[in-house]
Amino acid sequence: MHGEIQQFQVDLRGVVDLLSRHIYSSPRVYLRELLQNARDAITARGEVDGAGGTIRITPLTEASGEFVLRDDGVGLDATEVAELLATVGRSSKRDIFDLPRSDYLGQFGIGLLSCFMVADTIVIRSRSARGGASVEWTGSADGTFQVAELDEELPIGTSVHLIPRFDADDLLRPAAVRELATVFGEFLPVRVVLETASGDIDLTRPAPFLDARADPDSAVQYGRDLVGSTPLDVIELAEPATGTRGLAYVLPFAPPPGSRQATRMYLGSMLLSERADVVLPDWAFFVRAVVDSTGLAPTASRESLVEDAALERVREQLGAGIRRWILELGLREPHRLAQFVAIHEVGLKSLVRHDEELAAFITRWLTVETTHGTLRIGDLVEQFAHVRYAQTVDEFRQVAGISPNAEVLVNGGYLYDADLVRMLPELYPHVTVEKVDVSGELDRLDPPPLDDRAAAIALEDRAGAVLAASDCSVVVRSIDRPELTGLYVADPEVLRALDRGRTQGITGALWGGVLARIDDTLSAGREDDLRARLCLNWSNRVVRSLTGVRDDAVFARTVQLLYIQALLAGHHPLSDADRGLMTTALADLVSLSAGLDVDTIDDPR
Repeated sequence: MHGEIQQFQVDLRGVVDLLSRHIYSSPRVYLRELLQNARDAITARGEVDGAGGTIRITPLTEASGEFVLRDDGVGLDATEVAELLATVGRSSKRDIFDLPRSDYLGQFGIGLLSCFMVADTIVIRSRSARGGASVEWTGSADGTFQVAELDEELPIGTSVHLIPRFDADDLLRPAAVRELATVFGEFLPVRVVLETASGDIDLTRPAPFLDARADPDSAVQYGRDLVGSTPLDVIELAEPATGTRGLAYVLPFAPPPGSRQATRMYLGSMLLSERADVVLPDWAFFVRAVVDSTGLAPTASRESLVEDAALERVREQLGAGIRRWILELGLREPHRLAQFVAIHEVGLKSLVRHDEELAAFITRWLTVETTHGTLRIGDLVEQFAHVRYAQTVDEFRQVAGISPNAEVLVNGGYLYDADLVRMLPELYPHVTVEKVDVSGELDRLDPPPLDDRAAAIALEDRAGAVLAASDCSVVVRSIDRPELTGLYVADPEVLRALDRGRTQGITGALWGGVLARIDDTLSAGREDDLRARLCLNWSNRVVRSLTGVRDDAVFARTVQLLYIQALLAGHHPLSDADRGLMTTALADLVSLSAGLDVDTIDDPR
């Protein structure tokens, strides 16, 4: 059984370096490639005599010194073995991975080369189902190989024997082999058997995601294992033209912001990738899918998919199936759709901006914060033909206090909500939308009645003097909400100036000086414009009674507390000075009401 030693037609060391550093993500893929080769051989034998169907794996042990994978597939004859790697070296390393995967010998050879990432020596023993003598091919990492015919008659099929590299033997031992064979090949349509000291272990099982209707419990359990909890629902996916089918599990929780959808992808029931991100549309963030295909093309590394027309069609059709599930759920089980929307609302708001068909249906289930509480869009447009909205949360909080009860104001400051409101006229033609302006809203308020105008102006001047130290001016207006005492109003520039002022108080000299110069630049010649305002409501009994308070100390403390109350009602943060002002004003008012002397009573501020 002697054979002539021959040289590979490629630089084998360069090829192995290319495989390990640039093509494959890990040497772990050696077993995937061997399983693929064995599975292809079994498929080929089925076309010859209808026999075959088992892959047996014997891991590396101290006693054996080698790893062995056997199949009862079609096998190789002497000519095929001699040509096994000939096509691999036609011209260049790059050409190796341009070979069509349908080329059986070329595919077998590429898969075999991956084994050099874990082995110094590869031995192949084979006998062809088409006849001929048994043959042996031995390849070494130094780039040489030899082929010989064997006198003994081997079983039909092929066995691959790997003598491990010094740094990769752990990948050939029982624990790693069992894990890798299960990950890559547990759903193969052939029998995969792991030989162990305690007996044979069958590693393959039916794929629960390929026939969910036959065993729905197994399909749900698979989804539970995949996403980590019971999925909200299971969506069947299919694209018959490419033999693509699987399941999408609706996540029962909102994924982290910015996360993309990920699909566990199989090709011919062999795992391609745990997290393929090109199979479903980007907007399908709320599902985790498992998909198998027989018609999509893998890249050379067999770890991702070729971006071609077939993949584009699959992505489009699977996305249509997920969209159809949403539409049908709203018709059949609206309460479950409401549950789904509540979990994934932020992502759905992003989605409807780019999907007109889905927006036309799902938008009515989305919610926004309004001056009438949290409302679904469907209820909002039924109750109000004109929708006003504030662009930011701060503006909403300021304007909400003076918004008439007969109108509605939407908080557009949360993610995508302003975009959603602006879309309403396109989805609901009878609805009009208006963006509010804080200063404009204040100007819309009516001044006090003419008979009270002088008293109101005097109140503005007197209260403004009290709050001068807080950098807040005072205006008096009639607001049709008698329970409201006052409203703290500041436009975005004012708020930014106030924030910088608070920051200067807690930062070092360097940043404090930078922020001070920014304030000086922005406020040059615009001191009055940059002041926040406390709008006192003339319709409120407490405010009107202030005009009759002659005691300056009582007046000052009352105005200070109205100022603090307006800040808190508008959800504005209190500075240290504001908190001190609140404590002092309360203490002084208590002392004044009790007729006690207060050290600071003569200081109106």
